Amino acid sequence: QPQVVESGGGSAQVGGSLSLSCTASGRIVSVYDMGWYRQAPGKQRELVASIANRGSTNYADSVKGRFTISRNNDNYTVVLQMDSLKPEDTAVYYCKAEIVSGLRDFEVWGQGTLVTVSS
Repeated sequence: QPQVVESGGGSAQVGGSLSLSCTASGRIVSVYDMGWYRQAPGKQRELVASIANRGSTNYADSVKGRFTISRNNDNYTVVLQMDSLKPEDTAVYYCKAEIVSGLRDFEVWGQGTLVTVSS
């Protein structure tokens, strides 16, 4: 079964930057949408940004102009560059990928990585 592994995250100060990376692995035929979601304490999980396999992107209004999502289709990696961080960006960030493996489609989630922004 395919999986995704996240890296990056950690702590930053207000106005700082962090980068998250996520790589899909397994018997992959293709990877469609890849994206990042986040869940803050006491809140529902929400979409941060997503990118289709041909490069079209979608961002939450709260991160437009500050975050940039990109992907490398050769190694099934998606990167979220987070700039001008705010305290409200503090959350657990999850990678999600839509993966075709064998004859099946999988919606695969990572285990999450914590991002903490402090003043």
